[in-house]
Amino acid sequence: MNNSYDSVMSRKNQIMQSSVGIDYNRYEGKYLNFDYEALLKEGDFTLSEIRTIQNSNGVGNTPLKELRNMTNLVRKVSPDGYGARIFIKDEALNDSGSFKARRASIACYQAKKLGFNGVIAATSGNYGAAVASQAAKYGLKCIIVQECYDSSGIGQPEIIEKARACEAYGAEVVQLSVGPELFYKFLLLLEETGYFNASLYTPYGIMGIETLGQEIVEDCLKLTNKVPDMVVCTNAGGGNLTGTARGIIKTTNQKVEIVGASVNLFGLHMANDYDFNRKSFTTGHTGFGLPFIINPDRSDVPRSAARALRYIDRYVTLTQGEVFFITEALSALEGIERGPAGNTSLAAAFSLAKSMTRDQIIVVQETEYTSAGKHHQAQLAFARKNGIDIHFGNPIDEVAGKTIVLPKSVDLINAVELDLDNIRKKYIQTQVLKTEILSQDDIVFLAEETNQTKAFVLDQVKKYDRIVEEIDE
Repeated sequence: MNNSYDSVMSRKNQIMQSSVGIDYNRYEGKYLNFDYEALLKEGDFTLSEIRTIQNSNGVGNTPLKELRNMTNLVRKVSPDGYGARIFIKDEALNDSGSFKARRASIACYQAKKLGFNGVIAATSGNYGAAVASQAAKYGLKCIIVQECYDSSGIGQPEIIEKARACEAYGAEVVQLSVGPELFYKFLLLLEETGYFNASLYTPYGIMGIETLGQEIVEDCLKLTNKVPDMVVCTNAGGGNLTGTARGIIKTTNQKVEIVGASVNLFGLHMANDYDFNRKSFTTGHTGFGLPFIINPDRSDVPRSAARALRYIDRYVTLTQGEVFFITEALSALEGIERGPAGNTSLAAAFSLAKSMTRDQIIVVQETEYTSAGKHHQAQLAFARKNGIDIHFGNPIDEVAGKTIVLPKSVDLINAVELDLDNIRKKYIQTQVLKTEILSQDDIVFLAEETNQTKAFVLDQVKKYDRIVEEIDE
């Protein structure tokens, strides 16, 4: 078989479909649309069954903790009567140390059920350790493919730490330099080994997080006798927010505001060799969050089950300096040392709590473990080594890739609101440019995808001179 780059990429859909045991063609519509809800029923799991699988394998039932000292600090810089109660769902206490264990648990369960001998995941983040950990429990072989180095062979300390964790759980780690070779090598390994594609973006990866949304509602009711007013999710590829929101919707009829939060890395290109080591966050940033929310099917499966735009109510960004500051504050004020990437949502919650009343509840949806290269001090030291100027000041002045500005006072921690309608319009543009003709089902699909009306969608579609069929055949 021809294993050249072009040849392997031409076979990518065939490789991806056979490696997850899902016939995605069954769900495809006429032009753009596909049956999203039917895809999410793959495997025929109930939420209760997923929870049982996870609880039997060191996943789930993590504590919801009130951050009383952090809340008191928020109230010192809020108007009278304002400063919501802040809680965190401490997902670092899952086996492997992050909420990604929930996604990996169902992927590995399904791989074992379907008779695969091993699993492969392409990830530089916590998901690699999660897959390796769960694979060990199921007796599956495991390969993790990482984008780790620039062309000089210099690796991100956070990614190197995650490679250590993967290897500790018995996985083989394949490390590559930044660029298109990651996806190529990933596809080639799937084809050569016949292993299961433990993608973050299969239905199993989303189902696994639905239990997190369910637990947040249940835990909050137990502790406060009410559901949270707001849940903040760190957003990258969109699966975290999607699964959490779906779990919340399945558990309560009361409205819970879903907020996505990403680190602002505008100006840095994620696949650029020079920029690669000039960012201090390898996930939970705008370099993933915006491309994936606008074009979710750019993932390693034919159709991504992570579709954040269906569920998100608000989208905010924080600077690297703000997140590092909150990471230190969490340790100093609450005696809880957690990794900085997971604290993106905590930094957002700190800011958002200032405009919420004291009787309201805001839940930070996850935490992650920290160690070695994942520690914020290691990340800051690496940034200095790469010529990043680190100083205290106003975070609004931070320039990604050049400076990290730690807030000189806590009142300067202010999340920046992104224009969701603009993001929705860009999503619609991305979709309609794929076809000359749209069906009425496509219009309904785009309305569901953007959580908007058909009128909103049609108003955007008419800008691109596309034919909209009056009646589907």
